[in-house]
Amino acid sequence: MGSGQTVTVFGAYGHTGRFVVAELRTRGFRPVLSGRDADKLKTLAYETGFDALDVRPATVDDPASLDRALAGSAAVINCAGPFATTSAPVIEAALRAGVPYLDVAAEIEANIDTFAHFADRARDAHAVIVPAMAFFGGFGDLLATAAMGDWTSADEAHVAYGLSSWHPTTGTRTAGAVSRERRDGRRVRYSGGRLEHRHDAAPTLEWDFPAPMGRRAVVGEFTMADVVTLPSHLTIPEVRTYMTVEAARDIAAPETPTPTAVDEHGRSDQTFVVDVVVRSGATERRVVARGQDIYAVTAPLVVEAVDRLLTGRARTFGVASAGELFDAPDFLRALAPHITVELGR
Repeated sequence: MGSGQTVTVFGAYGHTGRFVVAELRTRGFRPVLSGRDADKLKTLAYETGFDALDVRPATVDDPASLDRALAGSAAVINCAGPFATTSAPVIEAALRAGVPYLDVAAEIEANIDTFAHFADRARDAHAVIVPAMAFFGGFGDLLATAAMGDWTSADEAHVAYGLSSWHPTTGTRTAGAVSRERRDGRRVRYSGGRLEHRHDAAPTLEWDFPAPMGRRAVVGEFTMADVVTLPSHLTIPEVRTYMTVEAARDIAAPETPTPTAVDEHGRSDQTFVVDVVVRSGATERRVVARGQDIYAVTAPLVVEAVDRLLTGRARTFGVASAGELFDAPDFLRALAPHITVELGR
């Protein structure tokens, strides 16, 4: 896989970017290290043994630098937040270069912007733009699409995140602050086939996760990028996401530290269960996924997507989420051993 193809990683020296660079190398791709800070790029290149030609600093306010960063690449992965600032300029560069664009944005508003502003242009150019190809957004979409199976519509989709903890990166905190500012401090939910902004507090509920996690308190309507990706191609008027109370408290607390590596892969000790339920009438379908470190597993998710795009295994073009682009069950099976998925529960 990879066949030595070059893939530019914008924001390569960030926490998630480093995982993506490592996964690309493992899969046989040649990563190009790009981003705003030339010194951090050089440090990463030194640490990983990269040739100087693989380091191409670029900034979003300098289109020519982005063009140089993408020159000769087969695709670009944007790992640099806040995506409200970086997505559009890097997408423009990808369109100029005629290569697929993927990002790992969990920012709801940034993902909405990508669909709204680039859908027509990408479709007309037969280009592929994949927002939120990450743990939040793309992964939930793949799981929900797999759960849907042969259904063409459903009444409800529920995505419950059972995180053992959540030590956010600096990028996660910055992106969250940008999103809160853009929505004027309001929270978001997807109901009645549209996004709603609300001033009331999100409810606290209980969710029956599969064993051994079991019944846990969760923050209901803890809305993530899934409310953009799922409705982009699935006819489901109610999409709700939930987060274990402990993890929600972690990310809300300013004193929570950043992730700490506990193994040779750089992963933290965080574990997760994602429990996805779709309902149509009285019938329910369920898919469950398990793994370690939500930031680390974003790398196999986005790199698998790159591989499928570059080997002609995408179902459409334009701005599209993972569940629309790919064969969801096949994609999820390909994530082993990084993620364990139980289909058809």
